[in-house]
Amino acid sequence: MTSQLFAICFNATRPSDLARFWSGLLGREPVGGTDDGIALLPPDAAGFRIRFLPGEEPKTGRNRAHFDLTSSSPQEQRRTVARALELGGRHIDVGQLPEDGHVVLADPDGNEFCVIEAGNAFLAGTGFIGALACDGSREVGYFWSEALRWPLVWDQDQETAIQSPDGGTKITWGGPPVAPKTGPNRLYLELALPADADPEAEIERLIALGATRTDADPGEDGGEGDDARVLLLDPDGNEFSVRRPR
Repeated sequence: MTSQLFAICFNATRPSDLARFWSGLLGREPVGGTDDGIALLPPDAAGFRIRFLPGEEPKTGRNRAHFDLTSSSPQEQRRTVARALELGGRHIDVGQLPEDGHVVLADPDGNEFCVIEAGNAFLAGTGFIGALACDGSREVGYFWSEALRWPLVWDQDQETAIQSPDGGTKITWGGPPVAPKTGPNRLYLELALPADADPEAEIERLIALGATRTDADPGEDGGEGDDARVLLLDPDGNEFSVRRPR
């Protein structure tokens, strides 16, 4: 059976502080706090968790992925920005233009995110987390569409986007040129298998689609042990993990 998107993970220098920021901004309840990290639960059964795991890798350059948060009105956009700043976020400059309607911020650990202006038709109906916006090739968008069995909802000018058949947050890729990696990604996807799935068969399916194995230790973050997760790379070299059934 196909893997499901279980979580979007942040490797953080201070997981509890970062979880507190995003919990306050998104209004999601945190759980955990052990070696397994801290998670924010999804608002419904179809959603994904957001996990904050200990990581000492220093931030070098912009992340390859960031959240786009939606707004239903100009007033709501201003409230979201004000709340983020109150919780410890800050304004940053990534080359946006003065006439751009979105606001670019960073969380307390330096991870970029955007608060999108009201009236954005592409993110209509997606929820507060409108998109996980990624730097990536058309090939990687096709890979993830097949890996998750999420349909493509945008495929134009080498930009792609996918969305669960149940709706919700989109995952988007901006097309080439894709900046070279300077170290492990701070944000990555974590997949989970149903209890009756064959993990090795699913790993082989993902590899056939274009994933590759990595030699990194699967127990080095999250405290789950060497047999709990398998780490892979997608066609653009981005790390992702697959949780084995327990």
